[in-house]
Amino acid sequence: MVKQLLLYERAVPVNQNQHRNLAVKAGADFSFARDVNSVPLLAAEFEAACSEYAIVFAGQEQEIMPCALLGVRDQENLYVDDKGAWNAKYIPAFVRRYPFVFSSADNGETFTLCVDEDFHGVNRDGIGERLFDAAGERTQYLKTVLGFLQAYQAQFVATRAFCQRLVELNLLEAMRAEFTLRGGQRLTLGGFMSVNRQKLRALPGETLARLAALGELDLIYAHLHSQRNFTATAERVLGVTAVAAGSKPGVGEGAAA
Repeated sequence: MVKQLLLYERAVPVNQNQHRNLAVKAGADFSFARDVNSVPLLAAEFEAACSEYAIVFAGQEQEIMPCALLGVRDQENLYVDDKGAWNAKYIPAFVRRYPFVFSSADNGETFTLCVDEDFHGVNRDGIGERLFDAAGERTQYLKTVLGFLQAYQAQFVATRAFCQRLVELNLLEAMRAEFTLRGGQRLTLGGFMSVNRQKLRALPGETLARLAALGELDLIYAHLHSQRNFTATAERVLGVTAVAAGSKPGVGEGAAA
């Protein structure tokens, strides 16, 4: 996946000996995500995310994935304030799983649970949730983390398959969003893709029926519907209102993921 370790500085495998006394204090402080302007999004999240984020696609060939747009400039997350609070009702699963992540050295045959030891909430002072109990057994917290990441990985595979169908149907095209702020400043965001509405309408009936049966037509419409949030996201820039925004074909400057 594009920038799979986007938030992670020092992710190491979790093991009983090294992390027996490790605890994790996670909660309402999302300052670790302050410098990312997008994060990968799972297809299962589209329904919840499309009302608050612009959903776009980024990556190349087999690595294309949906992303939730968080900012309109590099290293800018407009959903995290100066106190580390996340200012949206829905928080993407990619963010919620931090500081944990799965890694694989055999192309996804097996996975190893890792934790980012540089996360400010990781400690050996017993603050938060411990990974192992006094007997060295997994705590319920660690079991819950493993279950969450297993479900995440399953949804990741399904999302990758959805993206490949979009590629096979030639529905994705490069896009660029342009914003004019109230003070006259112009912002351009590119490096991402969107479903072409005309190509979607031109698909044969049987293809549309198959997409509908798979639930993927709903995902496409949620993605297209979410594009109205480009303006809402731009309005968060220093509290300045964006008075105009639009998208058009073409490769712009910057990166969405």
